[in-house]
Amino acid sequence: MHFYQHETSVIDEGATIGAGTKVWHFCHVMASAVIGDQCILGQNVFVGAKVVLRNRVKVQNNVSLYEGVVCEDDVFVGPSVVFTNILTPRAFIERKGAFKKTIVERGASIGANATIVCGITIGAFALIGAGAVVTKDVLPFSLMVGNPAVQKGWVSECGEKLYFDKSGLATCITTNVHYRLIEGRVHKMS
Repeated sequence: MHFYQHETSVIDEGATIGAGTKVWHFCHVMASAVIGDQCILGQNVFVGAKVVLRNRVKVQNNVSLYEGVVCEDDVFVGPSVVFTNILTPRAFIERKGAFKKTIVERGASIGANATIVCGITIGAFALIGAGAVVTKDVLPFSLMVGNPAVQKGWVSECGEKLYFDKSGLATCITTNVHYRLIEGRVHKMS
């Protein structure tokens, strides 16, 4: 497979890098990491062992993705986002067997300087605001802000805020796609 690797980046033997992916300045991709096609790793990105980035994932500068992180297709990770992988770290206790899995589902976006506490799932097309601290699962299409992050509304697939009427219908102002709110969950209408 053909991908771009900047001369200052390090890709350990055993890592898998997909076609068309770009690994920029000062990145480190550890062995057993799997990076899909057409991904972009910005400057100074660390990708730990067993991390999985599916296709077209964009990781901005200064992000560390530690073991246990899985980003599905089309995920955006903003600059300086922090992922954790253990809930009770101690320097003097080895807890590598206690890493928690964190899943970022298809199309979700995480804003700059957000912190993602391990062991959660961020739903498809969710939008995590800059600086948010996410400590629990996030529903698909949710708009999350604050510390700790709380839901402040819903967004469409393209990230526009959705405004639901009394019947539970909303239309994306950019794409004119319709969405329905049913029992606290957003569903894209076909």
